[in-house]
Amino acid sequence: MKRTVFFLSALFLLSCGNQQKQEEESNKTEIVEIEETKPSVEALKKELTEKGYQIFDYVDEKTKDTFLMQQYFIAFLKRGPNRSQSKEEADSLQRLHLAHLGRMYEEGYADISGPFGDDGDIRGITIYNTPTQQMADSLANMDPMVKAGRLVIEIHPWWAAKGFPLR
Repeated sequence: MKRTVFFLSALFLLSCGNQQKQEEESNKTEIVEIEETKPSVEALKKELTEKGYQIFDYVDEKTKDTFLMQQYFIAFLKRGPNRSQSKEEADSLQRLHLAHLGRMYEEGYADISGPFGDDGDIRGITIYNTPTQQMADSLANMDPMVKAGRLVIEIHPWWAAKGFPLR
């Protein structure tokens, strides 16, 4: 009986080890495939520069990695002067506002948007991925909430490493 339990335990451990090894190999293959499809820093610099984006790069002294910095534009969506709409009008404007932000994301002009969690004058932000502040301002002012005066826009240039995800 003890031999059977030992044999089954050993077999189980071996199969777990093989499964983990297969998963590790699969993950390595996925990483290599992703790295092969990622454009080089030089190619990305050329593409962004040709499109009119402001960029610079630097080398991290510790890792020796090259980071490409790009100028984005943060739009602060602030409480506007006209907040006297009825509940139905405000709800309709909210739906149109969310559709506008969704369209900005889908068309590649905005990378992230969201409201703040307090009830302050700054209601939310959108980070625009456009070559110029004028373009970001124009897109932000197309928002139905802004057109109705419920929100106003304040835009600032902002630098971030290209391709870094939020954590």
